[in-house]
Amino acid sequence: MSTTQTAPAAGRIDPAGQRETPRPVARRRRIDWRKNGEIALLSGPAILIFLTFVIFPVFLAAFYGFFKWDGIGALEWNGLQNYVWILEDPEFREAVGHNFGIVIASIVLQGPLAILFALVMNQKIKGRSFIRIMIFVPYVISEVVVGLAWSMLMQDTGAINQLFGLDISWLSDPNIAFWSLMIIITWKYIGFAVILMLAGMQSIPEELYEAAAIDGASFWKMQWSITLPLLGPTIRIWAFLSIIGSLQLFDLVFIVWGRIAPSAGVHTMAFYMYTEGHLSGEYGFGSAVAVLLFLISLIVGLVYQRFVLRRDIDGALTDAPAKDAK
Repeated sequence: MSTTQTAPAAGRIDPAGQRETPRPVARRRRIDWRKNGEIALLSGPAILIFLTFVIFPVFLAAFYGFFKWDGIGALEWNGLQNYVWILEDPEFREAVGHNFGIVIASIVLQGPLAILFALVMNQKIKGRSFIRIMIFVPYVISEVVVGLAWSMLMQDTGAINQLFGLDISWLSDPNIAFWSLMIIITWKYIGFAVILMLAGMQSIPEELYEAAAIDGASFWKMQWSITLPLLGPTIRIWAFLSIIGSLQLFDLVFIVWGRIAPSAGVHTMAFYMYTEGHLSGEYGFGSAVAVLLFLISLIVGLVYQRFVLRRDIDGALTDAPAKDAK
């Protein structure tokens, strides 16, 4: 008596006689409501604050930028005329040039100095902790205090001229005021750059320097061939933060120079927005300036991320799904 056996359905046979591998059955992913609830509970307040105080004001400024408005009365439709007036104003174009000049000067001045200071403080020297504190202290001091202190020091009869016997108009001379601003910015923000560079240096394996020393490399050769290449991601992140901060600079210019900033040649886009929008009572015009400032910062940030930061974030994040352990 023969028994009929049923072949296992391991896969069907194609016309060529090859057995095809069966397609895996898609499993429905279970929704982890508890995990999603925890994420919503923890991130919800931060997202709400970000939408309320960042995203909503941007759209509100974009809306008011199309109107002529004094901040109190009725809105008067102005279309794109505010933007036309801004782009045709030579004072605004000068402000844009000043901002990009500050961007370049900040990177050129602060970058090498920060790396040099970090190299010194990364060595085993006496008073290293005290030096770190003294360099970082200006960064945590309020911009108001820094601005008032430097404005008094740089007056025509201030301490700097009196101490060194100089007769220099640090604040009012257009040929000098820009570099006076760069001195203040460098003194104020270099501590932040030094801390970043120092943190990046301390993450470099010590074995690399030991191997280079065995090969007879000098101290500066090791810094050029080991420290600077491995410090690249830190330098690029710091440069990005410096660029965005320079494009939005306002407080130090306003505190030190006040209304003479345009004549001194140090006014920025944010300062232009304040004077032409708030002080003039043209809030629609000021909103249009704010939109342009936002767009310029956004474009610069996206371009920098696309061509500079991309090498650092490629591979840092992955969309590949995690494989189940077998």
